[in-house]
Amino acid sequence: MELTLLGTGAPLGLPRPDCPCAVCALSRGPRVRAATALLVDGALLLDLTPGAALAAARSGHSLVGVRQVLLTHPHDGPAVEVPAGLPTAGRVPDGRELTLISGHRVRAVPMDSPGTGYEVTSADGERLLYLPPGGSPAGLPDDHRVPYDMVVADVTGRPDALARLRATGAVGPATDVVAVHLDHDAPTGAELDRRLAAAGARAVPDGTTLYVGEYHEVPDVPRRTLVTGGARSGKSVEAERRLETFSEVLYVATGGSREGDPEWAERVGLHRERRPGSWRTTETCDLVPLLEEDGPALLVDCLSLWLTDAMDRVEAWDDGRWAAGGQTALRKRTAELVAAVRATRRTVVAVTNEVGSGVVPATAAGRRFRDELGRLNAAFADECEEVLLVVAGQAIVLRG
Repeated sequence: MELTLLGTGAPLGLPRPDCPCAVCALSRGPRVRAATALLVDGALLLDLTPGAALAAARSGHSLVGVRQVLLTHPHDGPAVEVPAGLPTAGRVPDGRELTLISGHRVRAVPMDSPGTGYEVTSADGERLLYLPPGGSPAGLPDDHRVPYDMVVADVTGRPDALARLRATGAVGPATDVVAVHLDHDAPTGAELDRRLAAAGARAVPDGTTLYVGEYHEVPDVPRRTLVTGGARSGKSVEAERRLETFSEVLYVATGGSREGDPEWAERVGLHRERRPGSWRTTETCDLVPLLEEDGPALLVDCLSLWLTDAMDRVEAWDDGRWAAGGQTALRKRTAELVAAVRATRRTVVAVTNEVGSGVVPATAAGRRFRDELGRLNAAFADECEEVLLVVAGQAIVLRG
């Protein structure tokens, strides 16, 4: 099944008309994206957008052979001129199935927002799922546990939709996930590619022709990732973003709760509000058993608080106890954690802090914590496929 993406942008396109934002300013040349529309085997057009005929011609195709035009979402703004000879555009009621003269079967998939998704099966059995902007399936057909060959969806706007498809088996390890409906809320260029790769997805330029069912190397999602940065740099948001398309995540809060500390309670509340409702949370610093077990992806936030707890347990803050065995005991705990990270089979994203780039701590205990955290970060990073430094909300790839 041949699929040509006549456009890959949001309904208003990218850049948006008269928008002064940075992403729109950078969306020039090959980064310009028209509203998303898909041409399937020259016979089926999914979403009719302005300039569809010209976009098809630029990609070396024609709309002359189109036998069916289906819309996935309400189209605001002025009416789109239908090219001469093209069938009238329409939508299929949820759950209904069409069989086209070309041999394609099209089934309408209900959404949790206004719009309709379409499952397209070719005469040879290749299966494509196309979802509207801002949409996630509200119900899938009975055979949804057979992974689709390709899913074309709003990955940046609705990452939870991809998580839901993975949870039900509709997206498998070999499914080619292509991000469309790209808007200025998502980054552009290399940063977009990096974020999508972390979700096991990719973006392609307008006019690209893909072949559903043809082997394509799916982006390799790093199994172990360390995200570091300064206070309020955006490192926790970056870590959470890396797992938002996973069907299950265990959030490991190493800080626990602090009675009588309203500032801490506010921070914890903000973190909880950002997390998907399907994530589970555990408050513990006992990370080694979690890393040794099989289970869903782990998000550890953060190693700095884990180290604080570890230093508390060996009384490392006291100079005398540090010299009398505290240092040895702490290094043993750190080595056990690093060994567990090396051996783990789980997907792990860990957050830590960079505290060695500022003012030198005034106390020996403060300098000790700074030094030990630097050693822990370096040892932990050595066991990770990807290491990110977050500065002013921007992720810099140090490894991976």
